[in-house]
Amino acid sequence: MQETIIRRLEAVRQASRQIVMLSGETIDNLLSDLADRIPLHRDALLEANRKDLERMDPSNPMYDRLLLNESRLDGISGDIRNVASLPSPLGHIIEERTLPNGLELRKVTVPIGVIGIIYEARPNVTFDVFTLCLKSGNATVLKGGSDAMYSNIAIADLIHRVLRDHSISTDTLYLLPAEREAAGIMMNAVGHIDMIIPRGSQKLIDFVRDNARVPVIETGAGIVHTYFDRSGELDLGKKVICNAKTRRPSVCNALDTLVIHRDRLGDLAHLLDPLGEKNVVLYADEEAYAALKGFYPETLLHRAEPEHYGTEFLSLKMSIKTVSSLEEALEHIDRYSSKHSEAIIAADPAAKETFLKRVDAAVVYTNTSTAFTDGAQFGLGAEIGISTQKLHARGPMALRELTTYKWLIEGEGQIRPQ
Repeated sequence: MQETIIRRLEAVRQASRQIVMLSGETIDNLLSDLADRIPLHRDALLEANRKDLERMDPSNPMYDRLLLNESRLDGISGDIRNVASLPSPLGHIIEERTLPNGLELRKVTVPIGVIGIIYEARPNVTFDVFTLCLKSGNATVLKGGSDAMYSNIAIADLIHRVLRDHSISTDTLYLLPAEREAAGIMMNAVGHIDMIIPRGSQKLIDFVRDNARVPVIETGAGIVHTYFDRSGELDLGKKVICNAKTRRPSVCNALDTLVIHRDRLGDLAHLLDPLGEKNVVLYADEEAYAALKGFYPETLLHRAEPEHYGTEFLSLKMSIKTVSSLEEALEHIDRYSSKHSEAIIAADPAAKETFLKRVDAAVVYTNTSTAFTDGAQFGLGAEIGISTQKLHARGPMALRELTTYKWLIEGEGQIRPQ
């Protein structure tokens, strides 16, 4: 397997050299064509996805991520068209100056080259990654999970068909075999892959970070908190918390832990009333449990254990932590945060300002839902992931984050003095 994969990776590297010469118009036309063809191949894509879904228990939190349907395919087509309509991130002059010796310097955005993605049961990622990588001039190597094998193969086949029809090398996108061995080869493909982005559970991200020799950008895992301050507005908090927890509980920006000021425990039952209607299981500390007992559905209310904090639930489950001050809330969040998305609900300007300054996360909110942590919502088009680290990119990674830069120097025979 290793020899075969390395040969293919060499072909991908060659394709990356060709992509950089494509015009923006050529890329946009290809992406628009791909978006148009998704509805035409809907039946084949959904049939492949059905084969994957049959192998997964519907109660598995990953089931919703694996699912494709007509509505989601329409959304993917729309995202691709949106990316095609965006300005190219390439060739932008970041810095420009002329030195005293006459040398003209330009710092210009360029593709990273070959980007590898290791991801779990999310077939939409196959479309998203290819779209963003091509628009930013990069070739793509994908290692999807076995749970989405049939879906990923069908999507890659469609993309290859479009590439051929536009006379662009199909090596622009390489879908690795689903076997685990392929991931190990990919993570050690120094010189063939420039950067790897893992998308999935914290376990997957940790594994890739700890075992890869290729540079890694950490994305995806979201242990998300919302702090309801003593000054928080009740009705605002009620709708924001419900949206953050229940809109799509299986995604990384979904709320995992509600942190509440002790002075507002009397409002807790009313604050979480919508969650009871949506069958959200709560793991509450002793004070919160006492405040909810008799008001929240008994079958859904449990006492919190230590493991319920710092957990990305990816389902209709949420923990509750009671604190006596903003400072205690900040300490709890600092201890358990994955540095993805954190929020405060407060009317007090000082509390909001302190929270915004002190919380160390890629995205920090006041008085709104963490569900907005998304490249499309930020006006970036589709995203390749949410970076939770501080090097190169942070937060939603879209077109600009898939570029690097190089210096272009123009002279007229200048030489450096001895």
